[in-house]
Amino acid sequence: MYRAAGAPARSASAPVVRSLRQPPPPTTGVSFMNNQKQQKPTLSGQRFKTRKRDEKERFDPTQFQDCIIQGLTETGTDLEAVAKFLDASGAKLDYRRYAETLFDILVAGGMLAPGGTLADDMMRTDVCVFAAQEDLETMQAFAQVFNKLIRRYKYLEKGFEDEVKKLLLFLKGFSESERNKLAMLTGVLLANGTLNASILNSLYNENLVKEGVSAAFAVKLFKSWINEKDINAVAASLRKVSMDNRLMELFPANKQSVEHFTKYFTEAGLKELSEYVRNQQTIGARKELQKELQEQMSRGDPFKDIILYVKEEMKKNNIPEPVVIGIVWSSVMSTVEWNKKEELVAEQAIKHLKQYSPLLAAFTTQGQSELTLLLKIQEYCYDNIHFMKAFQKIVVLFYKAEVLSEEPILKWYKDAHVAKGKSVFLEQMKKFVEWLKNAEEESESEAEEGD
Repeated sequence: MYRAAGAPARSASAPVVRSLRQPPPPTTGVSFMNNQKQQKPTLSGQRFKTRKRDEKERFDPTQFQDCIIQGLTETGTDLEAVAKFLDASGAKLDYRRYAETLFDILVAGGMLAPGGTLADDMMRTDVCVFAAQEDLETMQAFAQVFNKLIRRYKYLEKGFEDEVKKLLLFLKGFSESERNKLAMLTGVLLANGTLNASILNSLYNENLVKEGVSAAFAVKLFKSWINEKDINAVAASLRKVSMDNRLMELFPANKQSVEHFTKYFTEAGLKELSEYVRNQQTIGARKELQKELQEQMSRGDPFKDIILYVKEEMKKNNIPEPVVIGIVWSSVMSTVEWNKKEELVAEQAIKHLKQYSPLLAAFTTQGQSELTLLLKIQEYCYDNIHFMKAFQKIVVLFYKAEVLSEEPILKWYKDAHVAKGKSVFLEQMKKFVEWLKNAEEESESEAEEGD
């Protein structure tokens, strides 16, 4: 190797020592070669003082309870004074945080333990729903207290619904009198809109249903609800939350029948609710019948099988024949795609209906059924403008196929028709009706001559 002149020779065995110190930065210009990042300064051993407003207040429902109970004790049983006290206390006490405690006190007199029992070592008050008289008037007065409170402090609405759902799950832990009071109160609150009908889902709890608690509670609840409103308003509220078809679930599975529901609630004095549920069940059965009927027709099932199925459903669900003929007519007319041209649709309709005449004839054994079918045909031809000129042809076809008879046709023509397309259809039927009348007169005269 070459070395600089005058440099001392290095022994081969001498260790190589490298300097740990970095070379000093250049004094002029900017170095683009040094990519090392400088370390950021760090803070160690620093303490930050927490601001008082950032400190979390300890959750203490007992202290809140004591304040509410003390105030209720001072107001006594004057519910107007109770409402004023609760209104004023909302400005001082944390209702948002202690909503459950507040409602526990107003309903049961103190904080409730799981299962619905009051803790022995806690304060309690008699100014509450459970300690009040068991009558509808008193519960209406308490409902006003809750209504005013929630209108004043809107944020309590959700907490109150959650409270009622919880109370319904605790029903077994309450006495029969307490359950009755809660049921009447809930019915009034449902009627005035303070509560949503979705809270009734708690009544479908398996244990409550099994022991008959749900059904008994529902009797008192619906009585007070219907007393405030009518059955139509109650039905509308149930429909909004899709509970109009679930009322039979208040009973165990082996008792979920229209007959049992009707008997139970009619004997309890709620005939209007029984009739409503029966009607709902019938509507559901009719929809199911139409759906199955359309499927059978689309598969091309034999008419004898379809007729047998429909008659079984009629018997099982107590559906009268005039209703069934309407369902059969709708199903028959929905199984085909109709021509859009008026001059062709009549011919298509006659061909289609001639095929289904035996099926229709099976459910026009009563005069009322025939009249119902005539009205259905009239409405259909009016609602589907391409069929306006086909009305008379359809009626004549059904007369020849013995689906319809003279008397219902004449009655329809005289006074049983509806307003839809009346003038057009009566004009179409004029000659045929005259022919029917003449044929009837001839038959009567022939009968008299035979005598």
